Amino acid sequence: MSPRGHVEHVPGRTWHGRRGAIRNAFAYSVDYVLLDAEAPVAAPLNFSRNRRNIASVQDHDHGGPPGAGRGPSWAREVLRAHQVRAEGPLLLLTQPRLLGHVFNPVSFWLAHDHIDRLVAVIAEVSNTFGDRHSYLCVHPESRPIRTSDVLQAQKIFHVSPFQPVEGTYRFRFSITAERVAIRIDYGDGADGGLVATLAGPRRPLSSGALWRAMLRRPFGSRRVLALIHWQAIKLWWKGAVYRARPVPPAHDVS
Repeated sequence: MSPRGHVEHVPGRTWHGRRGAIRNAFAYSVDYVLLDAEAPVAAPLNFSRNRRNIASVQDHDHGGPPGAGRGPSWAREVLRAHQVRAEGPLLLLTQPRLLGHVFNPVSFWLAHDHIDRLVAVIAEVSNTFGDRHSYLCVHPESRPIRTSDVLQAQKIFHVSPFQPVEGTYRFRFSITAERVAIRIDYGDGADGGLVATLAGPRRPLSSGALWRAMLRRPFGSRRVLALIHWQAIKLWWKGAVYRARPVPPAHDVS
């Protein structure tokens, strides 16, 4: 783990593959940052925490409704409410706000024990309708999460209008000192579901890395939103059934 306050850049690649009668797959590059959510940041001049900048991570974007989040204090409340023993660092893996805009389909709170072992992950899922729900991934007794472990959660939140709300998520987390790799396997029991992955190396964040990322992947999360809608058009064209947005869950964590 990097020294407290040091921000890391995760130049990642995400892949989504839809199973079932109507298949679809796509992959694209994406830039995440990994930071200690409770420590002052040591970062390049073009990155800030809770201040406007070319790139930034803002507490109000995380931990609660989009735009009205409470950041790490919310995550700590969730851990305490579920009796998770996580006395160590609380990290946030997320796409940064870029040129004032952010949209994160999923961010991850990574909670550690007193000897820096990963013991819980809060997967913070947002949809394009402005809703958010989080899934707490944790073992009984807060035992460490190994790279081979599969953690399961019941899907109760509307993400894609081309997938049902029902089904099961199976999460796998491989968070090492060198690399991040996350796999989410969704099965709905009927149409086949899908697999989504995120993987990339952990590198110190630098001004040069941020500028290069902006040149290679301009518009940041605006680009992500455009790609999501493009894939939706492709699914509609292939004949996938469109499902109207249901009422979001009453509680924000399951």
